[in-house]
Amino acid sequence: MPRLRRQAGRLRDLPVAGAKKVILAAPRGYCAGVDRAVVAVEKALVRYGAPVYVRKQIVHNVHVVRTLERMGAIFVEEVDEVPPGAHVVFSAHGVSPAVVDEAAARGLHAIDATCPLVTKVHREAVRFAKQDLDILLIGHTGHEEVEGTAGEAPDRITIVNSPDDVDGLEVRDPDRLVWLSQTTLSVDETMETVRRLRERFPNLQDPPSDDICYATQNRQVAVKQIAPQADLVIVVGSANSSNSVRLREVALEYGARAAHRVDFASEVRQEWLDGVRTIGVTSGASVPEVLVQELLDDLADAGYGDVEAAVTAEEDLVFSLPKELRQDAAGNRDARALGGRAR
Repeated sequence: MPRLRRQAGRLRDLPVAGAKKVILAAPRGYCAGVDRAVVAVEKALVRYGAPVYVRKQIVHNVHVVRTLERMGAIFVEEVDEVPPGAHVVFSAHGVSPAVVDEAAARGLHAIDATCPLVTKVHREAVRFAKQDLDILLIGHTGHEEVEGTAGEAPDRITIVNSPDDVDGLEVRDPDRLVWLSQTTLSVDETMETVRRLRERFPNLQDPPSDDICYATQNRQVAVKQIAPQADLVIVVGSANSSNSVRLREVALEYGARAAHRVDFASEVRQEWLDGVRTIGVTSGASVPEVLVQELLDDLADAGYGDVEAAVTAEEDLVFSLPKELRQDAAGNRDARALGGRAR
């Protein structure tokens, strides 16, 4: 992702009691599924030429979407906006079978950039529905990932938005229930929802593994570590990025005096820094590192040039690109056949 043109000196270096510093969370930023999806659009543009259409935002980040638009990607809400015969990429958040069928009916060349961890949840939903279980899907109504998962078994899935929804649930058979979750939720809130569900439905079954993705968990763990030490936590991420929004909430829950989410460093306000010695910095799983570096540059202008890393995990996971993009035009395996943190 390209860097933005930075306005140096926008933030002033004002005195505070004690030394100023930044605690930089790690892991942060791009996860393997996001990187895979972004590389998929980039490679599709090279392979097939512009325009390449993308249903919904490929990932929930303003800078990524704008950059891909300048490269020739066209973002649409639904596949009926895509000209017949064109190439369309499904976003990292996944789609329902109905969307896949509609794309096929229009003769579209679909490239599925769904995160493999989301695909895992889809497969679990299909399997549980075939076992005649009803599925309580913990997630946010209207989020693309939830819509895609619910579309796998619409007659068997009930969405649970929060712990407060539990008391009002009506189910077909309380002894034939299993829960799944959106991958980008707050770990703590999800477990609280599961606890409330189990109080009401003691025979509720668990999925074979935790659905909340490794990257979401790792970023929340890192924020939990830095929050008690921070007068201010700044989360880089877009407003429609569920995991970015959760990081701000987690920072406040775990002791940060203040926390703000920004898309760009230019959104940081001078008054946020009043009396602040220690700033925690992190970013959501759909955020390119250039945006964090621009924030660090601005904070250095304000006297926060001392940056201390807080590392709570190492990530080296990579995912293969969608099958349509693993070879070059001549049929040879492409050197960039992987999308992930190693790139």
